Amino acid sequence: QVQLVESGGGLVQSGGSLKLSCVTSGTNFRRNVMSWYRQGAGRQRELVAKITTNGVTTYGDSVKGRFTISRDDDLDTLYLSMNSLKPEDTAVYYCQLKHWINGEILWGQGTQVTVSS
Repeated sequence: QVQLVESGGGLVQSGGSLKLSCVTSGTNFRRNVMSWYRQGAGRQRELVAKITTNGVTTYGDSVKGRFTISRDDDLDTLYLSMNSLKPEDTAVYYCQLKHWINGEILWGQGTQVTVSS
């Protein structure tokens, strides 16, 4: 059974930084495309960043230049480094795995990020 567990969220002031982690188990992590999504109150879930199995990254326009997605295939862990945080970054952040065998999409439980002005 594949599991994704996010951590690292919290309350931070505008301009601050946080680093999120997503530890996975039950899958060959290095073969999966991984992503971070977020969902603010009353808003649709949106892509924050994606990283392929060979390290190619894609970012949402609102986070380009401020956020960095990375992965450690030896630790089966996905990261999201967030700098210059803004109040509009406030959301629940979700780790997503696209399973390399059947393309199934799996989600973590989410971690809350709150940025105060």
